[in-house]
Amino acid sequence: MAIARVFYALLAILILASPAAQIVRCQSDGETAASEVIEGAKLGIVGDDTHVVNDTNLGSAPGISIVCLFPKNPGKLAVAGDKTNLLVGLHNEGDSVVKVANVHATLHLPFDHRIYSQNLTLRAFSGATVPVSAQATFPYTFYLSNLLRAGSYDLVGYIVYEIDQQLYQSVFHNGTIEVVESDSFLSIESPFLFTLGVALIGFLGLWLFRQMQQYSKKTKMTPKVEVGTRQTEANMDEWLAGTAYAKSVGKEKKRK
Repeated sequence: MAIARVFYALLAILILASPAAQIVRCQSDGETAASEVIEGAKLGIVGDDTHVVNDTNLGSAPGISIVCLFPKNPGKLAVAGDKTNLLVGLHNEGDSVVKVANVHATLHLPFDHRIYSQNLTLRAFSGATVPVSAQATFPYTFYLSNLLRAGSYDLVGYIVYEIDQQLYQSVFHNGTIEVVESDSFLSIESPFLFTLGVALIGFLGLWLFRQMQQYSKKTKMTPKVEVGTRQTEANMDEWLAGTAYAKSVGKEKKRK
């Protein structure tokens, strides 16, 4: 019982430490990112080769709330050389219709945002509007270079929109993501699975060891049965008493 308790406790610790249990989101659990996903009637995508200049003079408009979510990726893991999806939610609590222009992002070293690790894809929306007191979700996909080394990077994402012919810009994400190598054995959940496998093998070995100990104790406690020869001989003498065989045996003993 004690071994089982230790095993279940270890299993619970490993599950809590796994990436799947690390709930890192850009919004609270009770919030909804948006009510509608807007693809845009006309969509333009600018690749990584085009440098996007962030206009620091653009500020966020009042009454505009921005949230973001990494769907099916609570640990914010991004694979080098592969695509990563996220959703940008915009809630218009202002007095005018919002026209969304584009969504783009940049990747920086965590200790210095002046150093660009990669300029990510710009996704332009044409004809995408959010009415007053409405909310909408804009999908954004970015690709990381396969030359990026695994580690922690800061992802800064921007959404540019227009209100009454005035451009604004809001930051929808400014935090750390984990970049892993696609061909690495120890990527994503491999460390957790490896640790869990080692724990299971250790538990199985410990259980077999305990079973062998119990079997050894039972073998030592089993009493040895010895068959006495003297008592058997005495019983045989009583049974043969008075017979011709007993008389002949008695004469032979006297001669000796």
